[in-house]
Amino acid sequence: MVSDSSHAQAMGRGVLRPALAAERFTLARFEPSPALAPFVDFCWILRWDLRGQPPHEQTILPHPNVNLGFEASGSGIYGVDRRLFTRNLDGQGKALGIRFRPGGFRPFWGASVSQLTDRVIPAAQVFGGAAEDARERIMDDTAADAQMAGHADALLLSVRPDPDPAAEETAALVTLTIGDPALRRVDQLAQACGLTLRSLQRLFADYVGVSPKWVMRRSRLHEAAQRADGGAPVDWAQLAADLGYADQAHLTRECGRLSGLTPAALARQRR
Repeated sequence: MVSDSSHAQAMGRGVLRPALAAERFTLARFEPSPALAPFVDFCWILRWDLRGQPPHEQTILPHPNVNLGFEASGSGIYGVDRRLFTRNLDGQGKALGIRFRPGGFRPFWGASVSQLTDRVIPAAQVFGGAAEDARERIMDDTAADAQMAGHADALLLSVRPDPDPAAEETAALVTLTIGDPALRRVDQLAQACGLTLRSLQRLFADYVGVSPKWVMRRSRLHEAAQRADGGAPVDWAQLAADLGYADQAHLTRECGRLSGLTPAALARQRR
């Protein structure tokens, strides 16, 4: 039997109050087909049954990724949200999302992804009538998770663009930004990748939709929330130092600016 803690861990980084979330809905992930791997991180499927129970409000600390979502009410393209994202779940339902790699939606969109930041637009604006056809197949009551993911794959494969070397470069840079704790300033990242500061900033705006500084800050905030979720008292000053903040006050200001919460309140959201 899978433990409750395993269910909570399966929620992934950025899902606040993961233990409670695991009691309210299930979240499954599917890898994209090999032809879509240069563009897509994964497909996620959310299912919930809260009939006879109070509605659930789920808060997400966003990632630097564009998502294409399908649900009963319609389909949309979700640009990077620079604040906390909140979704209310009630009754019974399901939703499917495609999380693009950082930069991976740019070849489909054909314009600067910064145009989508903090916005949601109808999926038909990019995929035409095929988006609604896919939504109907995905939301069919008889469709199992694997079938739903297959329908989503088929939509993207039908309009798959040519590989974009700049999108690949961008994804690698975001991975480096998030994965290397020694990179704490944008000029360090620019030096590490051999780009000028201005070229790096333009690349992120065009392909990710947010600045490299935002990606660094949000990554540190994810790390702070995750490390504060151990249940033991948190030494906030030490945590701030470990994450490269000047002091605890710097961490508090950054947390408030990016999430609207204090570090302690954000940590409570993780439980």
